[in-house]
Amino acid sequence: MTTPNGGFDLSNVDMNGLLAQAQAMQAQLAQAQQQLESTTFDGSAGGGLVKAVVTGTGELTGLTIDPQTVDPDDTDTLADLVIAAVHDASGKAAAAQQAMTPKIPGMGL
Repeated sequence: MTTPNGGFDLSNVDMNGLLAQAQAMQAQLAQAQQQLESTTFDGSAGGGLVKAVVTGTGELTGLTIDPQTVDPDDTDTLADLVIAAVHDASGKAAAAQQAMTPKIPGMGL
């Protein structure tokens, strides 16, 4: 509701309730962030020849390359496989982040 001068009438708003709700949301976000940081997601490319591991926050923590993939005359293919494996793992982490957001009240906008 607006006031005659065009401002908002906040006289009926429970500010303590809003503050408590905001603090609860902040705590839930911190908990979700902590959970994502401690969760890892695996991605692969080339039928498993290149594997990447990222945290739920997208930090690359591991990369495994099968020796048969390494060809000094074809580094472009290896680079493409590394990128694909990292994208695969990062996509899984992003999906987990999106899945968590609706579980936090007020964040599933």
